[in-house]
Amino acid sequence: MGRYVARRLLLTIPVLIGASFLIFAMVYALPGDPIRALAGDRPLSPAVAAQLRAQFNLGDPLLVQYAKYLGNLTHLDLGTDFHNRPVLEIISDRLPVTAKLTLVAVFFEAVIGLVAGVFAGIRRNGYFDNLVLVSTTLIISIPILVLAFLSQYIFGLKLGWFPIAGITEGWYSYLLPGLVLASGSLAYVARLTRTSVAENMRADYVRTARAKGLPHRTVIMRHTLRNSLIPVVTFIGADIGALLGGAIVTEAVFNIPGIGRAVFDAVRGQEGAVVVGIVTLMVFFFIFFNLVVDVLYAVLDPRIRYD
Repeated sequence: MGRYVARRLLLTIPVLIGASFLIFAMVYALPGDPIRALAGDRPLSPAVAAQLRAQFNLGDPLLVQYAKYLGNLTHLDLGTDFHNRPVLEIISDRLPVTAKLTLVAVFFEAVIGLVAGVFAGIRRNGYFDNLVLVSTTLIISIPILVLAFLSQYIFGLKLGWFPIAGITEGWYSYLLPGLVLASGSLAYVARLTRTSVAENMRADYVRTARAKGLPHRTVIMRHTLRNSLIPVVTFIGADIGALLGGAIVTEAVFNIPGIGRAVFDAVRGQEGAVVVGIVTLMVFFFIFFNLVVDVLYAVLDPRIRYD
């Protein structure tokens, strides 16, 4: 297991370099002049504009810019934005906010999705099963932007159950945006769990366990559910990285100062160092959580070994 983990961690290095180059190239290819956009309605003098372009290497070719970026990266320097604020400082300020939002979303995704999927799979073609199928189809079909505004209007403005914006009320402020962020993934987890449980309920080892006279709860919890969790854990593990980097819409609607909002602002301002630093970090998280999922496979299924 140790060799497998070490090998996977070493493989992340070329993946991160390739991902950062692609992101750097896409930011480089964006039309427009970031220095002119930075000045706004009051144009800068040619001398000041030339100084800023030289300071941020904007006049260099793509490969030269990226080589300088990698050189700074060896000293753990992710660069600065156009206001000379270090990218590491931006990440350290914004990442905890998005991490809290992601943690709440994963909690809703895992708890509600698993419970709904298990009960639907056990009672397949029943009333609860049909309710889960209809509700999850409805949730998946609604864009998250529309769902965010609807939940904000109904549960925040009309009913007053949750704050509609900001994070001034601590963890309570994350409940509604976390549920919105988890809505699509929650529906997929419920449907995936339902299918997996229903298939395992017809397996030979379940019939054998029942023939031995084991209680229904034991058959479900110790036999059916454990084997049904492997595809669900795969999805949730991969989804954690996606939730960390895909909270842009939710953070914008609920005015949450997270990492997704920082990426959106950086793309608008063509701040290449900020975009590359944050998105590369998101790629690392995605790879890391997939590695955690692979390790959990051996916990859920003793037959799986990594030699």
